[in-house]
Amino acid sequence: MPSPLYTALKGRCPACGEGPLFSGLLAVHDRCEHCNLSLREHEKGDGPAILTIFLVGALTTALAAGVELGWAPPYWVYVVIWPPLILGLSLFFLRFFKALIIAAQYRHLGLK
Repeated sequence: MPSPLYTALKGRCPACGEGPLFSGLLAVHDRCEHCNLSLREHEKGDGPAILTIFLVGALTTALAAGVELGWAPPYWVYVVIWPPLILGLSLFFLRFFKALIIAAQYRHLGLK
């Protein structure tokens, strides 16, 4: 059984580590294409969203404060830099935390 961290980083099935976990950007497959594991029963809830909000919010606040205190650029720089950074980090961490919660449920709760 692959580790939850490996499957979360790669976006793979928590049982076999081979089949893709996601069918789109954030949509989870109903079944693994490789081992036929049912992924429908794994409940993600709001956990990935909450973790993403806290982490991305803390990171961007710290970075924005550091940029402001270190360089004090004009405000248009913030408008250009922060929205793409926040969007990219949010999508990455939302996908990562969703996969990590599914892998942890599979490993510790035995949802097969």
